[in-house]
Amino acid sequence: MKGNTQKSFEPVWFLKKNAVPVFFLILCIIGGYYSGLSLPFLLNEIITRIGRNSILVISLIIPILAGMGLNFGIVLGAMAGQFAYIATTNWQMSGLNGLLVTLVLSIPMAILFGWLTGLLFNRAKGKEMITGIILGFFANGVYQLICLYFMGNLIPIRVKSMLLSTGIGLRNTIDIKSMHYALDNLWKIKIKIPGFVFPVAIPVVTLLLIAAVCLLIRFIVKTKLGQEFRAVGQDRHIAEVAGIQVDKVRVLAVIFSTVLAAIGQVVFLQNLGNINTYGSHVQVGTFAVAAILIGGASVRKATIGQALLGTLLFHTLFIVSPLAGKNLIGDAMIGEYFRVFVTYGVIGVALALHAWQSLQEKKRAFNAT
Repeated sequence: MKGNTQKSFEPVWFLKKNAVPVFFLILCIIGGYYSGLSLPFLLNEIITRIGRNSILVISLIIPILAGMGLNFGIVLGAMAGQFAYIATTNWQMSGLNGLLVTLVLSIPMAILFGWLTGLLFNRAKGKEMITGIILGFFANGVYQLICLYFMGNLIPIRVKSMLLSTGIGLRNTIDIKSMHYALDNLWKIKIKIPGFVFPVAIPVVTLLLIAAVCLLIRFIVKTKLGQEFRAVGQDRHIAEVAGIQVDKVRVLAVIFSTVLAAIGQVVFLQNLGNINTYGSHVQVGTFAVAAILIGGASVRKATIGQALLGTLLFHTLFIVSPLAGKNLIGDAMIGEYFRVFVTYGVIGVALALHAWQSLQEKKRAFNAT
């Protein structure tokens, strides 16, 4: 008679293994309760933010799979998306056609930026995360040079309202209302919740695009290239001995990530309806990294489910925290301070919890032997 090999559910080990998402889920529940926000408003905000940010978070998965850690360099993909918007706004394009042209324009720029980033990461193996952060600062300087000096000077701008009063350099904010909700409003379903006046709006096409990106990631993982990503992520030296072109595979991983980040930024900005020319891209890497860590990912392992869960938890907490802080303490500024803590402190907390979790896994493995 064969023994029962099915493992029993261990609540304590489950909580230890999923400490990060469980911790932030509890924070979301407490924050939601004390914020006093109505259910339809909260659901609308959560759905909007999931549609707006998910692709940016998903763009981090493949570099993690390839052993490159958290790719803070996705800020370059966001810049590619913004350059594309500047071009289509200058050409006075609008609606879905304008959005599609923006997407098409952003991809070749993202491929170029991803290729250059990948080459740099290959020269900084083992230090990709800090290299990505510093690269983001350097790229932001080049971006500002182009936008402040080249635009209207070396690069002709037809729409004068985009330029500063001197005629050289872009304004701090660029209006893209002609493409506002171009994707979100293609097909929007409104569901009314009993007992509430306002319905919950679901941007179906945006969520379908996110689903398509998730399927693309799953497809890539199952291909030969996906297996090479895994092999390089597990051990670069063994992968090289096995005949895998490690440097090429790593560059491809960064290119995939940068292209998805560009697409994600295009989707993000069409939801906002304007571009903060010198600020919209700055926190992209920080927010995306925070979200995927909250979902239970680490610098070595990440899944689509963790990316989506992290997006949900992070942005739910981002919605409820200011009002919750205000209602609990009674000071309006406390809510804003709490928002800053959530934005910048969450990465440190998540990494600390992951370090503790890794230590517990090592102890469990040692005890098992």
